[in-house]
Amino acid sequence: MKLLPAILAAAALAAACRRDMQDQPRFRPFRPTAFFPDGRSERPLVPGTIARGHLDEDDHLYRGRVDGAWATTFPFPVTAEVLERGRERSDIFCAPCHGRIGDGDGMIVRRGMHRPESYHVDRLRKAPPGYFFDVITNGFGSMVDLSDRLNVEDRWAIVAYVRALQRSQAASLEDVPPEDRERLRRSP
Repeated sequence: MKLLPAILAAAALAAACRRDMQDQPRFRPFRPTAFFPDGRSERPLVPGTIARGHLDEDDHLYRGRVDGAWATTFPFPVTAEVLERGRERSDIFCAPCHGRIGDGDGMIVRRGMHRPESYHVDRLRKAPPGYFFDVITNGFGSMVDLSDRLNVEDRWAIVAYVRALQRSQAASLEDVPPEDRERLRRSP
C-alpha cells in the first residue's frame, strides 16, 4: 500500500514534464525580434516557393466553367499527346466502369455493379466538355470524384479522349478524308 502513493506521485511528476505544442517557444507574427539580423519575426519567402491556395483562379481550367456556364471549349490545345495521355488515364480510371469504348460495359459491370450510362447517348454527346470535367472532378451518382487521383491537365485529357471516343462511335464515311475513303471501302 505504501507503493501506491509513490507511483501516483511519479505519474503526476511525469505528466507535468510534458510540453505541448502550445507551450513551445515561437515567434508571434509581425512582432520584432532580436533573433534575426533584420529584426523581423516573419521570414521572407524562399526563392522558388510555389504559392498555394490562390493559383486556381482560372475557372475554365480548374472548374470547367466560363462565365458561370459549362465550358464549351478546352483550356489548352488538344494535341495527339493530350489524346494519348487521356486514353492512358481513361484506361486506368474510367474503363473499369465505363468500358474501353465508353459504352458502359466495363469489368465491374460484368461483376454485378451498377451500369453507368454510355458516353454515346445523345444527352452526353451534346454535353459540353466542362460538364465532363466537373463529373470527373466532383463525381456523379455512384461515381467517386477523381480530383485527388488525377491532376487538372489529366482530367482535361480524359475529357478530350471521351470526345474522341464519342466521335469514333458516331462516325460516318463522310467524316473520313476523301483520299482515305476508297481504302476504307476496299478493306474487309
